[in-house]
Amino acid sequence: MFGLKKIYKEEVKAKLSQELGIKNPMLLPKLEKIVISVGAGDHAKDTKIMQNIADTISLIAGQKAIITLAKKSVAGFKMREGMPMGVKVTLRGNQMYNFLEKLIVISLPRVKDFRGVSRSGFDGRGNYSFGLNEQLMFPEVVYDDIMVTHGMNITIVTSTNNDKEAFKLLELLGMPFAKGK
Repeated sequence: MFGLKKIYKEEVKAKLSQELGIKNPMLLPKLEKIVISVGAGDHAKDTKIMQNIADTISLIAGQKAIITLAKKSVAGFKMREGMPMGVKVTLRGNQMYNFLEKLIVISLPRVKDFRGVSRSGFDGRGNYSFGLNEQLMFPEVVYDDIMVTHGMNITIVTSTNNDKEAFKLLELLGMPFAKGK
């Protein structure tokens, strides 16, 4: 069993049950999936850059990322149906816990002047989203292999519909939230 998953099963479940007053262990909040996505923007027309972004995200996630295509044509954005729009990968199971542990323990502390992730990223249904400005904070990324520095959006989906329960779950798992509101 892996580090963060083991911590969840042995320590976090008991604390959540006690603090939230939930007796049934099947009703305790748990992580369902983590989605990492990158919008390519102006770089969407260049296939080499799109492939480089997909390779970088695959390296970070430990799972092959897919290039997403436009579903509709939008003249204002100069997008045609079927054109590449961005890159995404969905992590579940052990890979999800491995990525979250790597994010919390290794990558976020490497950010200069890091004061924690925002507490306002909850969507009202127990899911948490936040963005990162660049991919260079991850140790797997080799600076010389990068064509374009880009950010990414990370969404952590939990089994609860309550933001307070989801916050408590992520806090007990070690997510470094910023002080204050």
